[in-house]
Amino acid sequence: MEAIVLAGGFGTRLRQVVTDVPKPMAPVAGRPFLEILLGLLAQKGFSRAVLSLGFMAEKISSHFGSRFAGLELAYVMEDTPLGTGGAARLAVEACDQDHVFVFNGDTYLDLEVELLEKQWQAKRCPIVVGKQAQDTARYGRLIVDGGRITSFAEKGISGTGLINAGCYVLAVDALKRFPLNKPFSIETDYLIPEVARAMVEVFVTKGMFIDIGIPEDYSRAQTLLADR
Repeated sequence: MEAIVLAGGFGTRLRQVVTDVPKPMAPVAGRPFLEILLGLLAQKGFSRAVLSLGFMAEKISSHFGSRFAGLELAYVMEDTPLGTGGAARLAVEACDQDHVFVFNGDTYLDLEVELLEKQWQAKRCPIVVGKQAQDTARYGRLIVDGGRITSFAEKGISGTGLINAGCYVLAVDALKRFPLNKPFSIETDYLIPEVARAMVEVFVTKGMFIDIGIPEDYSRAQTLLADR
């Protein structure tokens, strides 16, 4: 299996506590967060990862090189910020397989990878990983009917619900209708139109999910990921 890790953002919300490294390299429990994430992918059976880099790219590529924890690593570099979609579109150019798991470089997701891979193999349509949350306001909600996503609700709705965990399984040609090196959003520009015209499935994970992108959750991660 092959993964794309989106690790090119500026990490603006975390700048007040992490100033000298890109957000995925922020120290968590004494290690760069990206070490924890890549180690997890290796444990889950991935053999290769393509890292999409931008801000302070050299600090990531020089740290990891071509292999880490048994993973073969490849890199693509944004010249200008491309958003989640543009970054993933660039990364699929370096992919070897016919489908790919897309992860955010600032999110720990203890995903049931084998089950998700089986779901992909059954229908080979786009899959969004969802996670039940006590408060969906920060993330927005997935509206589902059975195993199919019917719409995406805007951020700001409080209360329990199913959030987008920021992980996707896509065919490597799914984004190729978008031009290279042009910014776009996976959710707004690809998934929302795709939901309207075709099947987009949901996979609801029960695994740990933590996004280190804001100081409060970055602080929580120091304890939650100490044994990871």
